[in-house]
Amino acid sequence: MKLSIKDNTGKDTGKTVELADAVFGVEPSDHAIYLDVKQHLANVRQGTHKSKERNEISGSTRKLKRQKGTGGARAGDINSPLMRGGARVFGPRPRNYHFKLNRKVKQLARRSALSYKASSAAIVVLQDFEMEKPRTKEFLGLLKNLGLSESKTLVILSDSNRNLFLSARNLPGSRITAANRLNTYDIMNANTVVMMESSVNLLNQTLS
Repeated sequence: MKLSIKDNTGKDTGKTVELADAVFGVEPSDHAIYLDVKQHLANVRQGTHKSKERNEISGSTRKLKRQKGTGGARAGDINSPLMRGGARVFGPRPRNYHFKLNRKVKQLARRSALSYKASSAAIVVLQDFEMEKPRTKEFLGLLKNLGLSESKTLVILSDSNRNLFLSARNLPGSRITAANRLNTYDIMNANTVVMMESSVNLLNQTLS
């Protein structure tokens, strides 16, 4: 598959780039995408949730009422989970949600996600450029030139670029990542994937 390369103004440069069929034209695996997205969301969880159990509640342990003769159920101390302000039964405890996923499955998931975007014409290739300093207004103008200011956009760079990252971090609908840090969740979460010209060759090599 060939795509035309655009410049900062959104116009075609007259050049094209080849998207490898082994990366952008595979038969998508929905299950691999599901597993990779599930692992990504699990790995970003803090796992610091905690509720107090019966032995951690601060309260009197005296018996609230006599055992028999009240016509009601038996009641122990005020820390009982049945009482207002009491403990919680089998509440959440701090835990680690991380789990392992095979490298080949993760690669298949990324190839599948990129193939979905390629088949729906949701990939734009942009000519490499540099920003002298971080400017959110300049980056927003770039998105407007590409007609992407109103959609969620993922920009893929060949290498980390501090100025571009700082220019886009205040925009809620835009995300910038390097090709070696690309994950399936970001691809599927974006409406359009914008790839720098140099990042296309890198993805063709690393994912094929």
